Amino acid sequence: MIGMLRGTVALKNAPSIILDVSGVGYKVFVPNSVLTASGVGDNLSIYTHTYVRDDALELYGFVSNEDLKLFQMLISVSGVGCKSALGVFSIGSRSDIVNAVVRGDVGFFTAVPRLGKKNGQKIIIELKNKLGGIEDLDLSLGESSEHSDAITALQSFGFSRTEAEQAVFVVKKEGMATEELVKLALKQLGR
Repeated sequence: MIGMLRGTVALKNAPSIILDVSGVGYKVFVPNSVLTASGVGDNLSIYTHTYVRDDALELYGFVSNEDLKLFQMLISVSGVGCKSALGVFSIGSRSDIVNAVVRGDVGFFTAVPRLGKKNGQKIIIELKNKLGGIEDLDLSLGESSEHSDAITALQSFGFSRTEAEQAVFVVKKEGMATEELVKLALKQLGR
């Protein structure tokens, strides 16, 4: 496995670069941010993910190890391949992606070609706990009785307390009635 490469950018050909490492050119697929920030002749260090298939051996590279870790989390979601995960990085930074997961913003992920709403929802569901866990997210709903009533109503529909709290947290706005909260939370939960 190739974990990191350090060399000179020999060629840029979106969505990849050729990185010259001591006379050997490695084709590395990179997000748009790396393409725009680097020029031919620039020295570059990138952390890589090696993807091996029967008919392909591909490298995916990122300038930070944290980006690489998030990329690997994305491809761990069933139905999300390397090219789709790279596409997610091409529409937003690491913090944008993490915020989209925490907020439950499916629209962010559907902007990626070939990803779709269903896979966007799977990314949010599967990565929410991996990105710090539910206990690290501020799901406090204040003292509003509407919020607690909405959570109780969602639980009566068979949702767990955690699912209900997450859905209400995502859709809540100041001054919303219980009925409106429940209706929007049900849409968020996909029912």
